[in-house]
Order: sequence, then C-alpha cells, then structure tokens
Amino acid sequence: MILPKLQNKLYKIVLKPILFKLDPEFIHDLFIKIGVLLGSWSLMRWKIKMLYQFRDSSLEQNILGIHFTNPVGLAAGFDKNAQLTKILPDVGFGFQEIGSITGRTCHGNAKPRLWRIPKSRGLIVYYGLKNKGCKALAKQLQDKTFNYPVGVSIAKTNDQRTVTEEQGIKDYAHAFKTMKDVGDFFVINTSCPNAFGGEPFSDPLKLEKLLERLDKIETNKPIFLKIAVDTTNNELDQLIEVAKKHRVHGFVVANLTKNYQSTLVQQEEVPKTAKGGVSGKPMQQLSDDLIAHLYQTVGNKFVIVGVGGIFSAEDAYRKIKNGANLVELITGMIYEGPQLIGEINQGLTKLLQKDGYKNIAEAVGANFRK
Repeated sequence: MILPKLQNKLYKIVLKPILFKLDPEFIHDLFIKIGVLLGSWSLMRWKIKMLYQFRDSSLEQNILGIHFTNPVGLAAGFDKNAQLTKILPDVGFGFQEIGSITGRTCHGNAKPRLWRIPKSRGLIVYYGLKNKGCKALAKQLQDKTFNYPVGVSIAKTNDQRTVTEEQGIKDYAHAFKTMKDVGDFFVINTSCPNAFGGEPFSDPLKLEKLLERLDKIETNKPIFLKIAVDTTNNELDQLIEVAKKHRVHGFVVANLTKNYQSTLVQQEEVPKTAKGGVSGKPMQQLSDDLIAHLYQTVGNKFVIVGVGGIFSAEDAYRKIKNGANLVELITGMIYEGPQLIGEINQGLTKLLQKDGYKNIAEAVGANFRK
C-alpha cells in the first residue's frame, strides 16, 4: 500500500467534494463501470494492488473451510450484479457479498432511491433489491473462479407476487437452488427494509418454514442469516433458537436501520421525499450491541459477520472484539475513499500488536473473555 495518507487527502479534499455534488446513484453506477474497466486490465489491477492493498499474515483466517486473507469484506448492496469481482481483491478487500439476488429480475424501486446525509455520515437507501435475477446471474457467473471468497446474498423478489408466505418461500428457494454452484457461501437476506411486503421472514415461525425448505436443497456451502439492525435482543434470541435447528452457520449483523428519529440522524438533512433504510454511522452502535449480545449468547457456535458504521480500523476492531469473525462495509468507503480498506487492514495489524495478539482470530470476542 503506497502513500495512504496522501490518497486519503486527495480523496477528501479533491475528489469527494466533486462527487458529493452529483446524484449518488449516478456516481454509484459510474464507479461500477470504472471498476469493470479497471478489472479487465491485468496491468491496471497490478497498479491498483500496489496503491491500495495491504497484506499481513496476522489477518489471515480459515473459517468454515474458507481461507480469508483479511477480515474486511464488501457488504451486499454495492456490487448488485457481481461486476467487480476482478478488481475488488486488488483494492484490498478480503471477500465480498454479491447481490442481493432474487428469484426474478428486479428493477428496484422508483427513483430517487439513494440519498446522502453527510452530517450524519450515512446514506438513505431505497434501491429495492435491484438486480438481474438469479437465472441471468447464474449464467453470467457459471464456471467463473474468484480470487477471494465470494458470498451470494439471496433475497425474495421485490414485487406483489412474493407477498404470500408460500410464494415468498418458493422465490427464495428458486434463487438459492439456481445460484448453488456460484461462490463460496450463502447469505439469506430476510431483513431488506425496502421490499414489497416488508420483512415477513424476520418472524421466527415464518423463518422456520423458510429454512425447512432451504434445508432440502443440497449444498456443502456455509449459510448465514442477515438480520435487521433494529432487531431487539429478545427477537434475536428467538432467531438464534430457530437457526440452531437448521443448516445455519452464522449471522450477518446487520441490515439497515429504519429509525429516522435516531439522535444520530441530523433531521434537517433528511429529504422530505426520502424513504428506505439508513446506513453508516447511525447504525454503528446498534450493530455493535447486537454483535455483543449474539456472541455472549452463542460464543463460537455461530460465525458472526459485523456490518454497520465502519469508518476506521478502530471501528472494525471494536466489532471484532465484540465477537465478529469478519466485518463488511460500504458507506465508510464512500465517505473515506477506496484507500480505507488498506488503512483498516494496516490499522488492525497495529491494534493486534498493541494488544499482544498474533492473529486476528485471537481478538474475536476478547471484550467478553477473561
């Protein structure tokens, strides 16, 4: 990783002020196109790697039979159609989630569907699971090899046809079965706040039925549940009991908050037309607390992936010490710049050394171990 401080200043002083004057969805789409272009050139990937990537053996882990070179991943919702799998490892990510991917094509909710709230250091997201659908993406990704672990996030199609319990389960199962030969692990997203019909499978009884159906689809890949950050400890305890009875290996904690009235959201910057879930700093503490409760409840019986409000190595390390084996981000990268991934990994090695740990795995749950 070359000159991270200079990269940080160039992004924040030069590039970010320009980007933040333009429509956020336009910028997102533009960066996807740039990433695809950069990823298609081996020489450019090498240059990106020299600029951004940080590697250290202390960050490596083997989790559920999968090797992670570092614990920092890209959360689902950014690379919706798996277009950036070539370039993201060189930027410094240790893994990523693609999607969420649904049973049928989703064009998403009507625009506008993405807003920045800079004072709150977050985004309001109302994409509505925009993606090509499982059939097209399975065809696009068949026989493709990846340079790092890739998780496939599965959700139900965002339309009226999946509102009933039966049709919702059928849609999840179709996407799961269609994508079963792609990637290294699955994430069952039952907590998208922006889909038609809400989040019915966050209910324990309905989740039970969904998992019973997915249990019948043959796969050797680990399966995670992505839960909402607004989940209470009591609700989480109920979801844990359901997960214990099924083929679930871990939890992704957590999806966007729907609490616009949070004291961490500066109300004056929320557009009147905005709707959807809030990402970034407003969900940081909620995520940290859920991770801590989950780890204290189950220990190492489930793998925990921590998501929400990661803007620094310290943010990531706090989630890890609360019990997260891995972490994911999107919003922090948008606010801090692409060099953030390398900065976090470099910072994590220093924090591990400071605390006397030889490997990142030793720090997992350290806040609750004697």
